[in-house]
Amino acid sequence: MAGVAAVVVTFNRLEKLKKVIASIEAQEHAPSHLVIVDNASTDGTGEYLAQLTSPLPHEVVSLETNTGGAGGFSAGMRRGYELGADFVWIMDDDGYPEPDALAKLDAGLTEASAALGAQVPFACSMVTFTDGEICEMNNPVPTWDWGRLLVKGQRNVLVSQCSFVSVLIPRWVIAMHGLPYKEYFIWFDDAEYTIRISRETPGIQVLDSVTVHDMGENKGVNWGMVDEKNAWKFAYGARNQASFHWHHRSKPHFLVFAAQVLVGMRRGKVSRKLQRGIRKKLWEGVRFNPQIDRVA
Repeated sequence: MAGVAAVVVTFNRLEKLKKVIASIEAQEHAPSHLVIVDNASTDGTGEYLAQLTSPLPHEVVSLETNTGGAGGFSAGMRRGYELGADFVWIMDDDGYPEPDALAKLDAGLTEASAALGAQVPFACSMVTFTDGEICEMNNPVPTWDWGRLLVKGQRNVLVSQCSFVSVLIPRWVIAMHGLPYKEYFIWFDDAEYTIRISRETPGIQVLDSVTVHDMGENKGVNWGMVDEKNAWKFAYGARNQASFHWHHRSKPHFLVFAAQVLVGMRRGKVSRKLQRGIRKKLWEGVRFNPQIDRVA
């Protein structure tokens, strides 16, 4: 296997991070590098990583402030690229890939590229919850012809976007398309990036490559779920998705998205105060238009 930089982004989840690192070290096909991006954790993660020993060549990227998942993935992918890796394999600090997850992603990418006659820009794993059920937050979006490779006997399906939970990305993709928008901070950075890089050739989900997402509760999200505790996160989602539709799709797409947000909040009986805050973020998305970070 060509050189793979496994990139893990972490923030204040030290015990889970230890399991992620162990899962990467246990891969049947070991990565050539392990890059851990510490988003200015305050729970002892920095001290732990400073003393970390590993059979893998490893490096810690310590950020001065918490830049969110988006900033962490941007920094980690850039470092993997600088290290000369042929692929980056990206994941959060609560995803535990099974021992053959990386090998199967690599094999799937090769098989799919050969069958399609074009280089596939990314391969993602099947994401399950800790009880073995499908993880509701991490289902990729299939293309209209998602089964094209299945009928050829492959265990890969075509997808147009996925979340950053065990995703293998070739070096040429980063060179051609740059890095995820670090300014998104959280929410939709993974969707935007995978949509961006798969406009010419779709990505794939490798059905036999499995990673376990150890999130607190296995459920998806919708705009009717906004409450006082999570409003900050939905605010990023409203701004980022509004920006994507306005600047990278079309004004009608923006209007449809805004309508979905407003209707969803009304149906969910979200408080008027919180609805006002989310509406403000929708309009903020019109002015918010980060530029692509390129690698040298």
